[in-house]
Amino acid sequence: MAADRSAAAGTAFTGEQVARQVVLPFKKSVEIAFKSIRARFFRSMITTLSLVLAVSFLSFVNVSTDMANGLLTTGDPVVREDLTTAGYDIGPRDASVGSSPKQRWIVILSLLVCVVGIVNAQLMAVTERFREIGTMKCLGALDRFILRLFVLEAGMQGVAGASIGAAAGGLFAVLNAWIAFGSVALRVLPAGAVTASILSATGVGIALSLLGVLYPAAVAARMQPVEAMRVEQ
Repeated sequence: MAADRSAAAGTAFTGEQVARQVVLPFKKSVEIAFKSIRARFFRSMITTLSLVLAVSFLSFVNVSTDMANGLLTTGDPVVREDLTTAGYDIGPRDASVGSSPKQRWIVILSLLVCVVGIVNAQLMAVTERFREIGTMKCLGALDRFILRLFVLEAGMQGVAGASIGAAAGGLFAVLNAWIAFGSVALRVLPAGAVTASILSATGVGIALSLLGVLYPAAVAARMQPVEAMRVEQ
């Protein structure tokens, strides 16, 4: 009986010790993910740039619409005529401007292409890291740890790419309105609506980045250590 208790205690202690070894702190996961991005900087930059372009287009369309709505508040018939000449579909009694169906479809398609690009890039990253993933699993890394690494990497790229893209798109929209309509566009600039559009575009970009990494991360997490170590690179 004493031997059984000793064996049970030894098993519990070993299990606790192993748990301590495989469960790394969240801060360490962030550090590993950041180093992985640095090690594959150019590939990460290409993935991030695709997100920057898609989010900047979304931000540009939304902020341009906000600027047009700001110009309509002036009630100046000349400004209304200039907006119509610029391509905005405005009726005689319309008090606001909405994005056209064509613009919405183009934005949706660009975002879909961006997601497909992110999925493809992340799958390539999984292929390149077979040995690394296999080594971590052989050392005791759990599936959720591998999943967390890929999600953290995508989150970092998403925050950087979406923030830059949304800010750039909003800035270009404001500059375009200033060039097209003059200083009146800056005087009636709806700061609250523009800020909301930039923040929403940033949120969409981060969500797309995380959405695009879910399948590749699941593939990496389910990978068997023996199969991963057997792959020749």
